[in-house]
Amino acid sequence: MKGNEVIAEAAIRCGCDGYFGYPITPQSEVMETLMAREPWDETGMVVLQAESEVASINMVYGAAGTGKKVMTSSSSPGISLMAEGISYIAGAELPCLIVNVQRGGPGLGTIQPSQADYFQSTKGGGHGDYKLIVLAPASVQEMNDFVDLGFELAFKYRNPAMILTDGAIGQMMEKVELGDYKPRMTAEEVKSKTGRWATTGKTSDRDYNVITSLYLESSKMEESNRRLQEKYIQMEAEEVRYETFQCEDADYVLVAFGSSARICQKSVELARAKGLKVGLLRPITLFPFPKKPIAELAKKVKGFMAVEMNAGQMVEDVQLAVGCAKSLATVSYFGRMGGIIPTPGEVVEAIEQKLIEA
Repeated sequence: MKGNEVIAEAAIRCGCDGYFGYPITPQSEVMETLMAREPWDETGMVVLQAESEVASINMVYGAAGTGKKVMTSSSSPGISLMAEGISYIAGAELPCLIVNVQRGGPGLGTIQPSQADYFQSTKGGGHGDYKLIVLAPASVQEMNDFVDLGFELAFKYRNPAMILTDGAIGQMMEKVELGDYKPRMTAEEVKSKTGRWATTGKTSDRDYNVITSLYLESSKMEESNRRLQEKYIQMEAEEVRYETFQCEDADYVLVAFGSSARICQKSVELARAKGLKVGLLRPITLFPFPKKPIAELAKKVKGFMAVEMNAGQMVEDVQLAVGCAKSLATVSYFGRMGGIIPTPGEVVEAIEQKLIEA
């Protein structure tokens, strides 16, 4: 299946209650697949094409407030249009899932794959002090797996979760093992799981719930912000996900996510064949970022190179992690922009020039 197609299939199978979206290349197959599957007859899932990205994210906001599993998907310019609504959802502490199949920018840019939305996704993106849980799949299988995981984390922390992928993984076709069908939550299950905050109506043990991100009193706004920051600290303590490849004896470590990590795994093999001890650390969660694992590696390696399909964004988080470890390891960056995917050979050349010869 295509990566975009499997997002839709995974949403149906994990008991998603509603999808609200708007077409944009290279993610349009998500909604097209949902429409073709007609899940409203199969599971009762609502699938609606909104009149715009602004409308779709606000539909997600309203539906998430009822305690239901709801989601949207878009690509880079569309996510920019959703930024205000995402900030509202984060401020109101509501769970939902957002899929960003990145394309090149800035502006309308290109429909080719990119990783240039890293800052937007991990540093807030909209206004205010908030964070998204950000998962970065590197395969079609992970596109499938991260839908259920995204919803799980979103509900655990009452926070929006994002699957940050790109047009390459969204459009590529790979074998995938689909999950079992999970039934949608009944009204009683929704009340028992989300009744203390969701708009499920007045009950015998409480009054009506009110969902808002508006606090006109500064002290109340600060209290809300402190609660959010405590939640993000808990995420950093409990939800960091990453994997390593041949880092045990490495002198140099590549740090890459998503499509770039796939390229870098081959680059490590090519570098090893040339006698260069190179490893790979792949962040799976971009927030929370694997700072501690990188800091631990920084104590024993000579250098890191962030490989990204952008002008150098994640490299700043790598630099912070290495700096906090008070390590002398160097940190460099290599990337391509404008929708160009680097080749494994280009990455090896960059290793030799930026890490070893430097």
